[in-house]
Amino acid sequence: MGPHARLSMDEPELVTRQLVNLDAVTWLPGVDAPAEWLQSVAAEFNVSQTAFLFPRDGGSSSSSTPRFRLRWFSPTTEVPLCGHGTLASAHFLFTAVLPKQHDVIEFVTESWILTARKVPGASSRPRVTEEEQGKPFIELDFPTSDVFVDCSSTHELPSIFLKATPIVGVHRAATTDDFIVELSSGEEVADVLPNLEQLKKCAGRGVIVTGQAPPGSGYDFFSRFFAPKKGVDEVSKRTGTLYLELDAANRRVKIQGQAITVMVGTLLA
Repeated sequence: MGPHARLSMDEPELVTRQLVNLDAVTWLPGVDAPAEWLQSVAAEFNVSQTAFLFPRDGGSSSSSTPRFRLRWFSPTTEVPLCGHGTLASAHFLFTAVLPKQHDVIEFVTESWILTARKVPGASSRPRVTEEEQGKPFIELDFPTSDVFVDCSSTHELPSIFLKATPIVGVHRAATTDDFIVELSSGEEVADVLPNLEQLKKCAGRGVIVTGQAPPGSGYDFFSRFFAPKKGVDEVSKRTGTLYLELDAANRRVKIQGQAITVMVGTLLA
């Protein structure tokens, strides 16, 4: 089952939930590795995104606001921005590198400076699950600088589904060239069978498929992201929970979520 999201109308901000997936985080203190080497490591890990962390501008335990350089690679290419890779990187730094008194991190990326901070558990959020109660969250502060163009009447998508699926609308992101394909229901999103060979022919990075969640599910919409051109058939295959708060006036989005460490090892060059 693909990602789900939920929206609360009880607060002025947009609050949603979405599922995330498995990422690798590689910590490279004192190493300035070339992009070719980073890409080869990401190809070996073969997960949706591999994040590479480097100390930078006070990225140490003694700094009041530690700052780190961050890059993300899919198995086939470097990507300009990755939310779940940033969440995983912040989790690693908070749990394995920095002393507990640090609750804010800055990431220097190719696109923006991103901020991650530890926040209290999501007990104040609407419809929080019992297992989420009281657990610490990580909050990311991201820009929402993209522009989405409605191309429902002119889009030239190939047959991206293996069975006939009615499409409500199609938008295209001006920056990433991702297509956002809206279906009539979240059930259709969960059940859709992607035609990966045809998806590789789409312009841009990938295709996001989304639809309104069924009543009573506790969510507002489902979404799945397919990027076979970048070496990832489906980005949203694994599960987790995110809360999103949209600040439209300032063009920012706050992303709250949790992560767990499933494996630790040493990378030999």
